[in-house]
Amino acid sequence: MSSTSVVRPSYAAVLRIPHARRTFAAALLGRLSYGIAPLSVMLAVTRASGSYAVAGIVMALFSGASVFLSPARAALIDRCGPRRALVPMVAAHTLLLGLLAVLVWRPGASPFVLGAAGALAGACTPPLGPTMRAVWGRLAPERALMQRAYSLDAVAEELLFVSGPLLVGVLVGFAPPAVGVLVGAALMVVGTAGFVSSPVVRAVPAGGRAAGPRAGVRRVLRGLGRPVIAAAGVGLALGVVDLLVVAFAEGHGHGGGSAAAWVLAALSAGSAVGGLLNGAVAWRASAGTRLAVQAAGLGLALCGAGLAQGLGTLAVAVAVAGVFVSPLITTAYLIADESAAPVARVQAGAWVNTAVNAGSTAGAAAAGVLVGRLPAGVCFAVTGGVMLLTAVAVARGAERERGTKEGYGSSRTPRVAR
Repeated sequence: MSSTSVVRPSYAAVLRIPHARRTFAAALLGRLSYGIAPLSVMLAVTRASGSYAVAGIVMALFSGASVFLSPARAALIDRCGPRRALVPMVAAHTLLLGLLAVLVWRPGASPFVLGAAGALAGACTPPLGPTMRAVWGRLAPERALMQRAYSLDAVAEELLFVSGPLLVGVLVGFAPPAVGVLVGAALMVVGTAGFVSSPVVRAVPAGGRAAGPRAGVRRVLRGLGRPVIAAAGVGLALGVVDLLVVAFAEGHGHGGGSAAAWVLAALSAGSAVGGLLNGAVAWRASAGTRLAVQAAGLGLALCGAGLAQGLGTLAVAVAVAGVFVSPLITTAYLIADESAAPVARVQAGAWVNTAVNAGSTAGAAAAGVLVGRLPAGVCFAVTGGVMLLTAVAVARGAERERGTKEGYGSSRTPRVAR
């Protein structure tokens, strides 16, 4: 693997790393389940119960358990190694998804049973994303190459979350939604099996007691303030924008469905383009500086979206905003990986991932309150202002870190010593 340092950093160079394509493809196949299973569960529960309220509660339990227990599951990966921890997680997760599929195949299942099964299935969701990013650190130890690997990973994940719901739409056209739940479970099994059988994953050692829950939280949280704050900010912005776009479309007489979908597709397209550009540039600025600039750029773009007079201009504005989304999340993961102890890299990525999802949940809730009281343009501006405040907080954190390094030297040395 040392040969990667002499290869010109590029996306092609990333995929030429030994075992990279096989490992990455398997992880993506498993992660496709994240875009298929949740939506299928929601549709299946809605059809089986006949109640949107029951479906909403089941999905809240499923998503909440998945998101907020992610760092704990990541700690098991760090402590036991990917193979020993992922296999039982996947077994439990897929069995519970199968149980959900059976329960919702016919109407009449108890809401309490559905809620319990949903919460348990979410609690066992394998953290394939954070684990793959930790493996990228082993595959591409050279900094510039790892930046491109992370950017490629972020863009691919963006595409998965776009294509997953599209596949569900095709499936429910000729089969019950419960089939989508089973397809999601099958993808997770096949993808994870390919992932853990990769030579590079088999070679990842277990962290042992040093990566246990107590040590993991203490050591992982050091240095994660900036990436977690930035990730929570971008998650909140995305959660708000999803609902605001629908409200804007309805307010301009276009309905909330297909018109809003095109605008949100522009956001995803902008994010993919931004991610690819971010990985292709050899940045001279530090990751901390880039993180603050990216957060400020997203904030200004959202403020600009508040000035949009129609769906066309709104689509352009959110596409520009999207250009900053994937780079911001990628940079947050890079800083988290750099700050984490070697035995806690999966946990570090999981905390960033949790921050994005928690921010998105909070953003959706905040948008639901704001939309009924303020015009959509003002809501966009408020969201942009929150991102600008996030940029200020991240910039101040970077200044404090520079002062610490000047006074005490690099943070990496004492962290390993502890």
